[in-house]
Amino acid sequence: MLSQTIANQRLFNQRITGTKPESPEQVVRGLGAVQAQDYHQAVWGIGLRTQSAKISDVERAMIDRNIVLTWPMRGTIFFVPAEDAKWMLKLTESRFQTHDKKKQVELELDEETLARCSRIIGEALCDCTPVSRPRLMELLEEAGISTKNGRGYYILGYLGRTGMICFGPHEGKQQSFVLLDEWVPNSRELTLEESLAELALRYFTGHGPATIQDFAWWVGLTLTDAKRGFDAVKSDLRLDLVNGTEYWSSVTTPAASADTNTVVLLPGFDEYYLGYKDRSAIIESEHDAKIAPHRNGVFQPMMVAGGEVVGIWKREIKRSGIEITFSSFSPMSGREEEIMEAAKQYSDFIGQPITRIEWNLAL
Repeated sequence: MLSQTIANQRLFNQRITGTKPESPEQVVRGLGAVQAQDYHQAVWGIGLRTQSAKISDVERAMIDRNIVLTWPMRGTIFFVPAEDAKWMLKLTESRFQTHDKKKQVELELDEETLARCSRIIGEALCDCTPVSRPRLMELLEEAGISTKNGRGYYILGYLGRTGMICFGPHEGKQQSFVLLDEWVPNSRELTLEESLAELALRYFTGHGPATIQDFAWWVGLTLTDAKRGFDAVKSDLRLDLVNGTEYWSSVTTPAASADTNTVVLLPGFDEYYLGYKDRSAIIESEHDAKIAPHRNGVFQPMMVAGGEVVGIWKREIKRSGIEITFSSFSPMSGREEEIMEAAKQYSDFIGQPITRIEWNLAL
């Protein structure tokens, strides 16, 4: 099982290649969760894994409350199946308690102030009323609670990680928020052991071949807790030993096609890259830093050919259409047509034409 084989099987298991699910919620459930730090990137990450999806299909899944945006793992934002949001949040909430205490001291947010924030926001969101982020900031400011210097963003994230709120449908270009218990009244309830086992099985099914360390990093768990989940479902997993490293996948997953030449355009923050602690199977180490060149936690959209990350791409959406710049790590001679076909899939998803293409080498 060579690195290219690992990469090819990951493409297949993540539904980037092969038969694709019919709905966005099936994509999200199959992967366990989909990273969504950048909303417009994340919807494409779901769309490219869905049969003939348009951006409206992904947004409709949010409006219909089939998927939600929340903060279940590593303190960052993910799309998750709506009914699973609550138990996923509970699984990882305790991991942030020490960090939260330090951050609250730094931002001068005591328990009384956070309780006031909770009441103000709770009253604004009652009866499933989505409220935009700017309006929630205004309400806090009107109550004498400063939202400057990152305080407002932290407050919303804190209330999200503790299970009170989640993102609602977009209001134009603005994010909105809702009360999680009202928005998703039929949340599943799982014990800690059940949560660890279910998330482990979903991860290795949707992300395999992967290591236990990959799983622990993805969720943000200790290696001890990750192993508890892994051990609970180990009988449902298949082992592949590669250069002394154990890679695990679901026993029910068929082998991927031998065709490793697929070219795809992935969004930034995509699960194919950020779903693993060790990314050496899909990108040369010399190019890894180019995915997040500014070291600010922002990951660039990626060009993938034959399972390997071979460059980055950027798009600018204007009134007339989409302008795309491709920056490959090495010359892509002979693959321009395949890249353009991948770009057309993105254009079809967004529903706008491509008006300009630029080709560069990534330095």
